[in-house]
Amino acid sequence: MQRISYLVLAAVCLSAQAHIASAVTLHATGSTTVLPVVSTAAAAYHRQHPDVSITVSGGGSGVGIASMIQHTADIGMASREIDAEEAAKLNGKVDVFTIAKDAVAVVVSKAVYVGGVHQLSLRQIADIYRGKIKNWKALGGPDARIFVIDKEASRGTRHVFAEAVLGDAHARAPGASVISGSNNEEQALVAHSDQAIGMLSNAWLNDDVRGIAVGKGNKAIFPDIEHVRDSSYPISRSLHILLSKKGPPEARDFANFLLSPEGQAIVKKSGYLPVR
Repeated sequence: MQRISYLVLAAVCLSAQAHIASAVTLHATGSTTVLPVVSTAAAAYHRQHPDVSITVSGGGSGVGIASMIQHTADIGMASREIDAEEAAKLNGKVDVFTIAKDAVAVVVSKAVYVGGVHQLSLRQIADIYRGKIKNWKALGGPDARIFVIDKEASRGTRHVFAEAVLGDAHARAPGASVISGSNNEEQALVAHSDQAIGMLSNAWLNDDVRGIAVGKGNKAIFPDIEHVRDSSYPISRSLHILLSKKGPPEARDFANFLLSPEGQAIVKKSGYLPVR
């Protein structure tokens, strides 16, 4: 009887060891715009596939793309397109999955919006970031110095914004008062100021962080999903995940999950425009 108990115990231990050995942990890193979608989807995917865990961290689109170049992550997250230099380093060894679309909103503090600034042209926004316009009064707003928030160069939001507003994704912004990192950080900076301007994904707007219209001809186009859908908002972009072509099959299955009806419902709930 004792020998049978030992055999049963041994079988249980071997089964547990086999389960541990079969468990897979994937790491996703990069864009903090894409991060909320991937984090929520990772939890939903894990409930369906308990042996697959996905850890998610930010750092910016540049970090996500670099992680695929350096083979330090299974999933790269990017809220901008891959540039020519990055493409050369990737050398066709990754697949790019577009999971959503989004607007990069030009945001201002609530006090600025209430004070009369509801719309700016691309030229006016550029002049603010170049340091040519320094007071909101010159734009019909309150008599207050403009607190200009730029983003780190690695951030996809900054890349898209600079390309659309300043004409060059890598353009300097000499008018900037401070450089922020993640969307959380920039959202807090705008909310805690009464004279700020910045750049954020449409999904990060709230009562204290107001998105203003961007003037395009005679039209005032607000950064909302409908204007992303019809391509009329001038600072729009696609959101991506990147996978190595030789990466784990579980990562590719997760990408397919993100593009499934359940995954696209998570995209919509997160405030972005689904692609399917």
